[in-house]
Formats: sequence, C-alpha cells, structure tokens
Amino acid sequence: MAKSDKTYSISELSKEFSVTPRALRFYEDKGLLAPRREGLSRIYSARERGRLQLILRGKRLGFPLTEIKGVLDLYDLENGERMQMQTVAKKFRQRLIALKAQREDLEHAIEEIERGIAWLDEKLAAPAPAKASGAARAYEQEARRRLEGAS
Repeated sequence: MAKSDKTYSISELSKEFSVTPRALRFYEDKGLLAPRREGLSRIYSARERGRLQLILRGKRLGFPLTEIKGVLDLYDLENGERMQMQTVAKKFRQRLIALKAQREDLEHAIEEIERGIAWLDEKLAAPAPAKASGAARAYEQEARRRLEGAS
C-alpha cells in the first residue's frame, strides 16, 4: 500500500493529533475536512491527514478557521500550491507583526506589574505608622479586657 493510499479512522487521527473526534467532526462541518464515508464510519485519506496537520498548525499560530479554510481551498485551484504558498507567506508576515506588537504590550505590562510589586514590597517592609500600631495595641487591650470579663 502506497503512503498516499493509507487511510485513517477518526479515532486514529484523534489519538495521533491529540484532538477529540468531536473536533474532527466540527472541522468537517466547516468544510475543512472531507473524509469519505463507509456506512457510519469516516475514512480519512493521507490528504485529509495533511489538511488536519495544517489546520492545527494554523490554529496554534492564531489564525481563524475561515482563513485556514481559504488557504486550504487554494490548493485545489490550478497552480494552487504556489498561490497557497504566496498567501501563507503574506499571512505569516501579518501574523508576525501582530505577535510582535502583542509581545511588546506584554513586556510593558510585565514591567508595570514588577514596578507595582516592588513599590508594595517596599511599603510593606517599612514599620507600620505609630497611629496604626497604637490602634492595634488598643484593640488587643480591649480584647483582653473582654476575655477577662467573660471568665
């Protein structure tokens, strides 16, 4: 059996790619996968397995399913492989720009939180103001007096 003739069941692909059968059926409903049917069973070809790989890779990179489907559908056109590669290269560049912007935003947020923690730690390391410690002593004395009166 040639590699391209190999077929896969829904459970085999689910296990191999750590996805649920429900996810595979969802991708089928969205037109991303098209397994052939034998009775109630879905039979996935090597081509469908490759499409699943690309779907999952696209999701990991943050692409919406509609964009992933658009790229996969290009492959079916005449000269589709080249068009697909050009489209993917363009989308990758756009995604890279967006991810770098997100990283910069995250770095600023982390710096802000680190400064906040340092400020709070500094304030908490200093002794409490006399007024606050006096109030704490008064509370302790009142608590002791009430406990002694209750016995």
